[in-house]
Amino acid sequence: YLQEKAKLLRSQPARTVESKGLLYVQQREFAVTTPEDGSVSILGSDDATTCHIVVLRHTGSGATCLTHCDGSDTEAEVSLIMSSVKSFSDTTGYGRLEVHLVGGFNDDRQLSQKLTNQLLRAFDLQPDDVHLVTFCVTELNDREEKDIHFPIIYGIAVNVKTAEIFPATFPEKGPDEDLRSAHVLTGATLTNIYDAKREQLHIGPYFWRPFPHVDFWLEQDDQQLLQNLSTSPLAEPPHFVSHIRSTLTFLKEHPFPSCSLFPDRKPRIYKKNEEGLWEQVCSDKI
Repeated sequence: YLQEKAKLLRSQPARTVESKGLLYVQQREFAVTTPEDGSVSILGSDDATTCHIVVLRHTGSGATCLTHCDGSDTEAEVSLIMSSVKSFSDTTGYGRLEVHLVGGFNDDRQLSQKLTNQLLRAFDLQPDDVHLVTFCVTELNDREEKDIHFPIIYGIAVNVKTAEIFPATFPEKGPDEDLRSAHVLTGATLTNIYDAKREQLHIGPYFWRPFPHVDFWLEQDDQQLLQNLSTSPLAEPPHFVSHIRSTLTFLKEHPFPSCSLFPDRKPRIYKKNEEGLWEQVCSDKI
């Protein structure tokens, strides 16, 4: 049954998801919301090569969490998303917890396989029953071309209102794409970026030390960046290098985020405007 379902998911072409009503989740971020949310109807993430995208949903409350895991601390991450979904759900009432795992491929270093096993084990260790509904990871998400392996699905979206999950790409990964990527590159732990009760996206405050050898990395050619800063150089999406370059440039421009980005130690807060796009709110309004 799981294999049939994975096959069905893999056979769908990736849909382009526009910014309206979308909350885009980057690596090591998670967001949770419910069908009552008036601002966000779609959670999504992409650019997963060896990473996995996890959707956890409670069928009673409809509370839905999406996260993009890279294996940095899987057990702690699973506990975190479990408690975030349960905080919106009356788990004693009707409904059950369902999990969907998508991403990864048969990579040389077997990082995907390791992450798949970590995730399955972490969900197994939960005191609550969690039902595995979608399992499209590692070898079930692998395709081969001239002896090189690639993921079939790099990104997915979940419709919070209908619970539909589909392969997706996202032209717009904002707001604060570089800032959020910089946070990951400097060793972030899994971060909740959304306050569903207020329908607000919160970015930061993030603090890091000056990135080591940033000038050296920025001088390297594309091939060097791919080889050294990717877990799977041959399978990265085409924009990987430009994305890394822009993140490194951002880190070079902001060696001390406490001075340049978060002088007042407050998060950058965004709300959806009338058009369904994120707009920054002044922090004094809160």
